[in-house]
Amino acid sequence: MSRETQSEPDDFDLVRRARSGDVRSFEQLYRRHVGRVHGAVWRLSGMNPARAEELAQEAFVRAWEKLDSFRFESAFTTWLHRLAVNVALMELRRPDLEDTTESDELERASEPVRPFCVAERADLERAVAGLPPRARAVLVLHDIEGWKHEEISRELDMAVGSSKAQLHRARGLLKRALGESP
Repeated sequence: MSRETQSEPDDFDLVRRARSGDVRSFEQLYRRHVGRVHGAVWRLSGMNPARAEELAQEAFVRAWEKLDSFRFESAFTTWLHRLAVNVALMELRRPDLEDTTESDELERASEPVRPFCVAERADLERAVAGLPPRARAVLVLHDIEGWKHEEISRELDMAVGSSKAQLHRARGLLKRALGESP
């Protein structure tokens, strides 16, 4: 380990400095974590580069505004990631993004299914981007971010059964989009 690496402040030190107005410390936090934040909001935005950039920037603006609420009980990256996901989820709560799926269709689709896996990343990314917004959000949060259905239902303001149904629906739509039989 080089002397330079050893002297780099950890996230907690940077947060403390940033809370007292040190903008350069917040810039360091930004540089360290922008990749992960961008990746999460990019997937949730349907792989829309411009929208993901806006959401990532919004997440860091909110992080700066809410920095005093960080309680040092978890890693800063965990807190920031959750904040970024919430920023992206707020986008999904917009009324013009609601999908029009009938609730009985969602109930029929609520049976558990084996997780979807495919080798062709680019095809998978395009297929995920083409999913309806709420189905995409549930798929990303559950299968990629590792959230439980209870967490997803709280964040998206839906029943746990609807979260499970949306996940099943998203997986089925992905299979069809990738030319696999459902």
